[in-house]
Amino acid sequence: MRKWIVRFVSLYLFNLVVLWLIGLLLASVSVGWAAFWAAIVLTAATLWIKPFITRWFRGMAARSAHQRTKIGEKLTQYVLVLLVAAIVWVLVVVLTSVRVDGWFWGWVLPPIALLIAWAIYDAIDDRVEAHAGRVYDSASAKLGRTPKAGTTDASGTPRSTTPGADASARQEAKDGLTDEQRRMLDELG
Repeated sequence: MRKWIVRFVSLYLFNLVVLWLIGLLLASVSVGWAAFWAAIVLTAATLWIKPFITRWFRGMAARSAHQRTKIGEKLTQYVLVLLVAAIVWVLVVVLTSVRVDGWFWGWVLPPIALLIAWAIYDAIDDRVEAHAGRVYDSASAKLGRTPKAGTTDASGTPRSTTPGADASARQEAKDGLTDEQRRMLDELG
């Protein structure tokens, strides 16, 4: 539960800044106070809907991958990522009071801005979530709640008070999974 709270809050704050920047930089997108609710919708869509849509589109594209060249396959992957960003942007606009005027400036550029924001967040998410986890732990300690030994911190690495735990964690890291795959598996179980 702690991991989800930390991840949701850190991504929410990041998305809030992204939506305000989109509203400031693109005159055809009016965000205003709707940014608070829109950031919740964008965060939920990014955490739960985006992975589902991405897997679905990649599965459909994989069926015909043998018919494309390498360049065609890369182009297909880029188009799929842009399509996912466009779907998430449409959800944000439809489910919130964000107003969009103009086709290009309101419906094409914001998904590209979301792609750039996702790339930035992907590069800094471990540090942001680790810092948010420390803030969460300090707030919990002030409220009299302490985290249990052996739980995981915001970066998904196990915390333990036993001396051999670090060696087992390093050995576990050699399982061939990326950090994101390991994090997704941890969230499932």
